[in-house]
Amino acid sequence: MVAPIDSLVKGVQHIPVPPEAKKIFTPEAIAFLATLHRTFNSTRKELLQARIDRQKRIDEGELPDFLPETAHIRNDPIWQGAPPAPGLEDRRVEITGPTDRKMVINALNSNVYTYMSDFEDSSAPTWYNMVDGQINLYDAVRRDIAFTTGGKNYKLNTDRSKHQKKEIPTLIVRPRGWHLDEVHFRVDGEPISGSLFDFGLYFFHNAKESIKQGFGPYFYLPKMESHKEARLWNDVFKLSQDWIGIPRGTIRGTVLIETILAVFEMDEIIYELREHSSGLNCGRWDYIFSYIKKLRGHGDFILPERTDVTMKVPFMSSYVKLLIKTCHRRGVHAMGGMAAQIPIKGDEAANKTAMNGVYEDKIREATAGHDGTWVAHPQLAEIALEVFNKYMPTPNQIYKRREEVNVTARDLLNPFIPGGKITEAGIRKNLFIALGYMEAWLRGVGCVPINFLMEDAATAEVSRAQLNQWVKHGVVTAEGTKITADYVSKILSEEVSKIKKTAPAGNKFDKAAEYLKPEITNQTYSDFLTTLLYPSIQTTRSSYEKL
Repeated sequence: MVAPIDSLVKGVQHIPVPPEAKKIFTPEAIAFLATLHRTFNSTRKELLQARIDRQKRIDEGELPDFLPETAHIRNDPIWQGAPPAPGLEDRRVEITGPTDRKMVINALNSNVYTYMSDFEDSSAPTWYNMVDGQINLYDAVRRDIAFTTGGKNYKLNTDRSKHQKKEIPTLIVRPRGWHLDEVHFRVDGEPISGSLFDFGLYFFHNAKESIKQGFGPYFYLPKMESHKEARLWNDVFKLSQDWIGIPRGTIRGTVLIETILAVFEMDEIIYELREHSSGLNCGRWDYIFSYIKKLRGHGDFILPERTDVTMKVPFMSSYVKLLIKTCHRRGVHAMGGMAAQIPIKGDEAANKTAMNGVYEDKIREATAGHDGTWVAHPQLAEIALEVFNKYMPTPNQIYKRREEVNVTARDLLNPFIPGGKITEAGIRKNLFIALGYMEAWLRGVGCVPINFLMEDAATAEVSRAQLNQWVKHGVVTAEGTKITADYVSKILSEEVSKIKKTAPAGNKFDKAAEYLKPEITNQTYSDFLTTLLYPSIQTTRSSYEKL
């Protein structure tokens, strides 16, 4: 028997919400959030401490490897993940983006099969953004979402053209990772997990309605580093389904394999989530970031500039092959990575080159055996659709078992990149990307176009991590200059001055540089830029609203 609502909400405090959010912050929903926190937060904190302990061992010389204690799971050929849920059988093109109202409408009007609405890397977690996102998804699930700005009206297009899929894309929600708190909502004096906050509010209000609409409560699960973190998600799913009275297995979660540790536990991650699993995804940019971050203390694993770290280099290619093999062996989807390009207006030649690059990348994914791919812009969806329609005429290609693949632990760590280089221009590019993204994030914007790419936290993290590693190990550039703290500090100052000449008044580039400098000069190294910057975008209030 569930405890009375009044007793469950006792001890809960949160920042006030606007009138339109009252439908989200009901006493029943808040009681559910409080229960999730009280049930699972201690385990979450233990798992976050386990990350710290593991990093210490890696710094001391231990390298990632397959776990001997779970070999029986990897070696068992019988067990399977869940069959595809309604609306997830065919996921050949997925569009991703933040949860702002215009983006939600445009994404659901796109000619794609699914839409991953993102509370994580492409959203800066201001209280407004997180609350507004919940309102927008509540309305989107009910097919009752519209928006007017600058005299232009946006509404959901339920009358699909003959050139589009008949159905509105299936909605999948990405909550924040286990490492992030939501400080504006506290239970018994503690901030709730950002993961539980994002998941809990969306699930509580939309699980049953999404089932009525023909799909279900579906999620992308980010930043996990072990199968035990997947086990925690599975426990959350079971409690949540029991709480509102829907069958276990209704929730589906696709796990982003975007850490160098998770790639060694893919079988185990699917196993932990198996009744709720809808596969794995190649989160390529975060994966590169994690590779650098976890191995940054080792001089044998230094990577060249980001443009040289393609999907064809050894550790990336091995990661893709093993992910596809693992997923298809277990009967679940193996999703491809992001095409972050956006159309280049006013330069036809440059745009053609960029779009050809997208086309070739999607051919690589489709022929490798991926069951779908990601795009960041609706125009790229047409390219991705053309490729997957040609090379994947079936709803998915789980039947491609890739049994010829044999990937070792060394293959997954192999940093050899012929012709890879580090130049001053590459250093400046990393600084430009990191500054551009951090400055936007400090203004509450989590997704920003830079150099005709839609950049989010992942690419800013790659930029920061590379600079830190190059300084830490005193790498010498192609021009013959040793990369030192003084050297990158000098270039940082130059880049900030250059950017500010054309930046609008009130920009936050000085603040971004203040945060970035100790991170790239190896004075410190924060686990994530988002946790580093989060205090600067928190709402300042002397007291919380008590329920």
